[in-house]
Amino acid sequence: MSKDFSVGSLYAGVGGICLGFKNANFELAWANEYDKNACITYRKNFKHQLIEEDVFNVDIDSLSKVDVLAGGFPCQPFSVAGYRKGFDDHRGNHFFRILDFVDIIRPKVVFLENVKNLKTHDKGTTFKVIENALRERNYSFQSAVLNTKDYGNIPHNRERIFIVAFDKDIYPSAINEFEFPKPEELTKTIHDFLEDNVVEDRYYYREDKYMYNMLQESITSYNTVYQFRRQYVRENKSNVCPTLTANMGTGGHNVPLIKTKEGFRKLTPRECFSFQGFPKKYKLPDISNGQLYKQAGNSVSVPIIERIAHNIIKVLKKEEQ
Repeated sequence: MSKDFSVGSLYAGVGGICLGFKNANFELAWANEYDKNACITYRKNFKHQLIEEDVFNVDIDSLSKVDVLAGGFPCQPFSVAGYRKGFDDHRGNHFFRILDFVDIIRPKVVFLENVKNLKTHDKGTTFKVIENALRERNYSFQSAVLNTKDYGNIPHNRERIFIVAFDKDIYPSAINEFEFPKPEELTKTIHDFLEDNVVEDRYYYREDKYMYNMLQESITSYNTVYQFRRQYVRENKSNVCPTLTANMGTGGHNVPLIKTKEGFRKLTPRECFSFQGFPKKYKLPDISNGQLYKQAGNSVSVPIIERIAHNIIKVLKKEEQ
């Protein structure tokens, strides 16, 4: 029986990447997260070392060596929502901070997740910088844009780019052996992710709400998830949940809507976590709904991480034999 391979996670959030790797039988060594509310959620679900600290202040030499260094590094500078600032935004420098960890820890694998716009940002220059930096350190480089609804069996329209890089000194043929998951049929519907009997009035839009008439006209199906736009309500005709985003935590009407027999309501925080693939047993702390919505929107799709992690471990084990 081979040893468990270890993971260190940067920008761990509430633990989506960690959970995916844990489900694939990796050992979680340590994680780093700066957001205090995300740390509260993380600690409710994991027992290993969590360094609650700005990543730029972490003493890398004090960390244990890990086989996989993982990070869903801040995506706002690369996303449309972040106005496409890229490396000019100070948060864009987080990638270079990741390289500090790579240089000192020298993991066997570097695993990164980001918004799909990363690939086209600044006419592809940003992505090329990332690729070249890893190649210069003698890592292989493979990337893929995967959508949760096509690769995670969850009806959630969420495209993200994933980067997997193996240390070529140890895994010279990884580029030929590692492959991203294949698409799989979507067999689940939104009803598999909705809670029964949501009774709290704060989730509902009642007749006294100014937008009730618009909702009544626009939200007609029980089988899909809707988005409120400033002047209209948008139906997702493919019967999937629209991309959940961190701005759900800012209030207003950013949380997607559904029609139930009890009326029109927004998704609950638990439902948003479910659409990211977190199991019902995943504990949500007693913090504000705004924080929980933000955490769900900032997180990753756990099943996709798990599938990629399984494929990573195949290569690691093969080279061990």
